[in-house]
Amino acid sequence: MPALQYLVDNHAGWRLAMSRRLPARGTKPASRPVLIVPGYGMNSYIFGFHPRGPSMVDCFSARGLEVWTVDLRGQGRSIRARGNNRYGLAELAIEDLGAAIAHVLANTETGAKTLDIIGCSLGTALSFAHVASVPDAPVHALVSMAGLVTWKGAHPLVRFAFGSPRLVGLMRVRNTRQLARFALPVVARVAPSLLSVYLNHQSTDLTQAAKMVQTVEDPHPIINREIAQWIKRGDLVVRGVNVSQKLPSIKNPFFCVVANDDGIVLPVTSRHTYDVIGSETKRLLLVGDPEQPIAHADLFLCTGAQQRIFAPIADFLLEV
Repeated sequence: MPALQYLVDNHAGWRLAMSRRLPARGTKPASRPVLIVPGYGMNSYIFGFHPRGPSMVDCFSARGLEVWTVDLRGQGRSIRARGNNRYGLAELAIEDLGAAIAHVLANTETGAKTLDIIGCSLGTALSFAHVASVPDAPVHALVSMAGLVTWKGAHPLVRFAFGSPRLVGLMRVRNTRQLARFALPVVARVAPSLLSVYLNHQSTDLTQAAKMVQTVEDPHPIINREIAQWIKRGDLVVRGVNVSQKLPSIKNPFFCVVANDDGIVLPVTSRHTYDVIGSETKRLLLVGDPEQPIAHADLFLCTGAQQRIFAPIADFLLEV
């Protein structure tokens, strides 16, 4: 069944692109919808694509989940209708995610008053920032896929790239997708090991690299600066709320997926949220081994992701 497409007003000058995939015919519908939130420098395209089988959205729909995706401002098909292009993590976490959540609950066929959120990479931080900052946010379960709230360690390349908040906040990079469309297939063919901090050729079929790059977005200077400050500080702070310090008081059911060879969000950083969250119901999934190392983007694209990653997430959401 094809996905239904929406443009949702975030009341800040943007129309956010959202999609809904209903449960597959013949399945028992789940009691709550699930919203998938993309990370930084990406959009929701990757959730509906897999080089060797059903995508994450396909797998969840086949299990009876009503699956929603969102492109926040500056991502995918979202449109700037008016206003300026100045926004940061707080605007994404509170205004954009708030508008997306409201739209899902106003239009879901489940009739639920709460939803589950799957945060991917930075999408995890945005999801937790929303829950920590919005009283009585209508969120039930939280899932982190290679996500983080508190920086407990960073790869040297990440530290170098975000070493100066001032400098990185001045840099505006454009046409990233076009550059990736040219470079990724070449690097994947000639020197695939160079991609290993993000995408591992031992685990993911890179022959469709030209399609994969459709998920790439330009970085944003303000968010670059905020990420650099966040790495130096360690704790995630959004509009004066220290989200990291609130983790022990967050009780939502929580599922944490950690990639063993992740060079973008190191395993120690990704796992930290699981270790300190106050949830009574929580589960940790460590993915990858020496024979099939799993890097950051491999969680969505690796061979066997359907059984190793997508199925356990669906099991958890259906269980809780």
